[in-house]
Amino acid sequence: MELLVARCAGLDVAKDEVVACVRTPNGRGGQAQEVRTFPTFTSGLEALAGWLAAEGVTRVVLEATGQYWKPVWYVLEEAGFELLLVNARHVKILPGRKTDVCDAAWLAELLEHGLLRGSFVPPAPIRELRDLTRYRKRLIQAHASEGQRVQKTLEDAGIKLDSVAADVLGVSGRAMLAALINGERDPEVLAELAKGGCVPSFPSSARPCGVGSAPITRS
Repeated sequence: MELLVARCAGLDVAKDEVVACVRTPNGRGGQAQEVRTFPTFTSGLEALAGWLAAEGVTRVVLEATGQYWKPVWYVLEEAGFELLLVNARHVKILPGRKTDVCDAAWLAELLEHGLLRGSFVPPAPIRELRDLTRYRKRLIQAHASEGQRVQKTLEDAGIKLDSVAADVLGVSGRAMLAALINGERDPEVLAELAKGGCVPSFPSSARPCGVGSAPITRS
């Protein structure tokens, strides 16, 4: 097959170590390869980057294995290498006896012949923004789940706080909860804690127990 990348490297990334295979011209019309193992601590990854640079490697390929590939990618990206992230499923369906050879060597051999298709990895600013928005989404979900748990606990105690407060964990809701925890049971006193955004009036037959007979409408 045609050789498209003369100096390349394949990386087999695990949790504690990364196996790197470098393939370079041997001066006799063929390719020589060398395999080394590095720890995945930052110092080890920096040593890996230094070795690849010393060998004149221009392109590096690694599989997307959980979250383990990310530190390796970040260090090599900063070092200026052209990186390719591949899906392990796509590699397995390519012709070859992958199970009989080192994964890193197999990846490097596929890369030098142009047989790999990389996955999209957004640039660093987009990755940071994506991580931030995903974390914000998880916080919102956790807040909503906790609010539902508090409502259930109040319902079990016969306190209909969610019937008079639009948000049990809002400013008014938290103030009323704090007052109830401190032993306050006077509905008028609890109504005075409303800061706005509470539910308007409701029929007397549906008045919540534990909070008071009058709707909280303070703005």
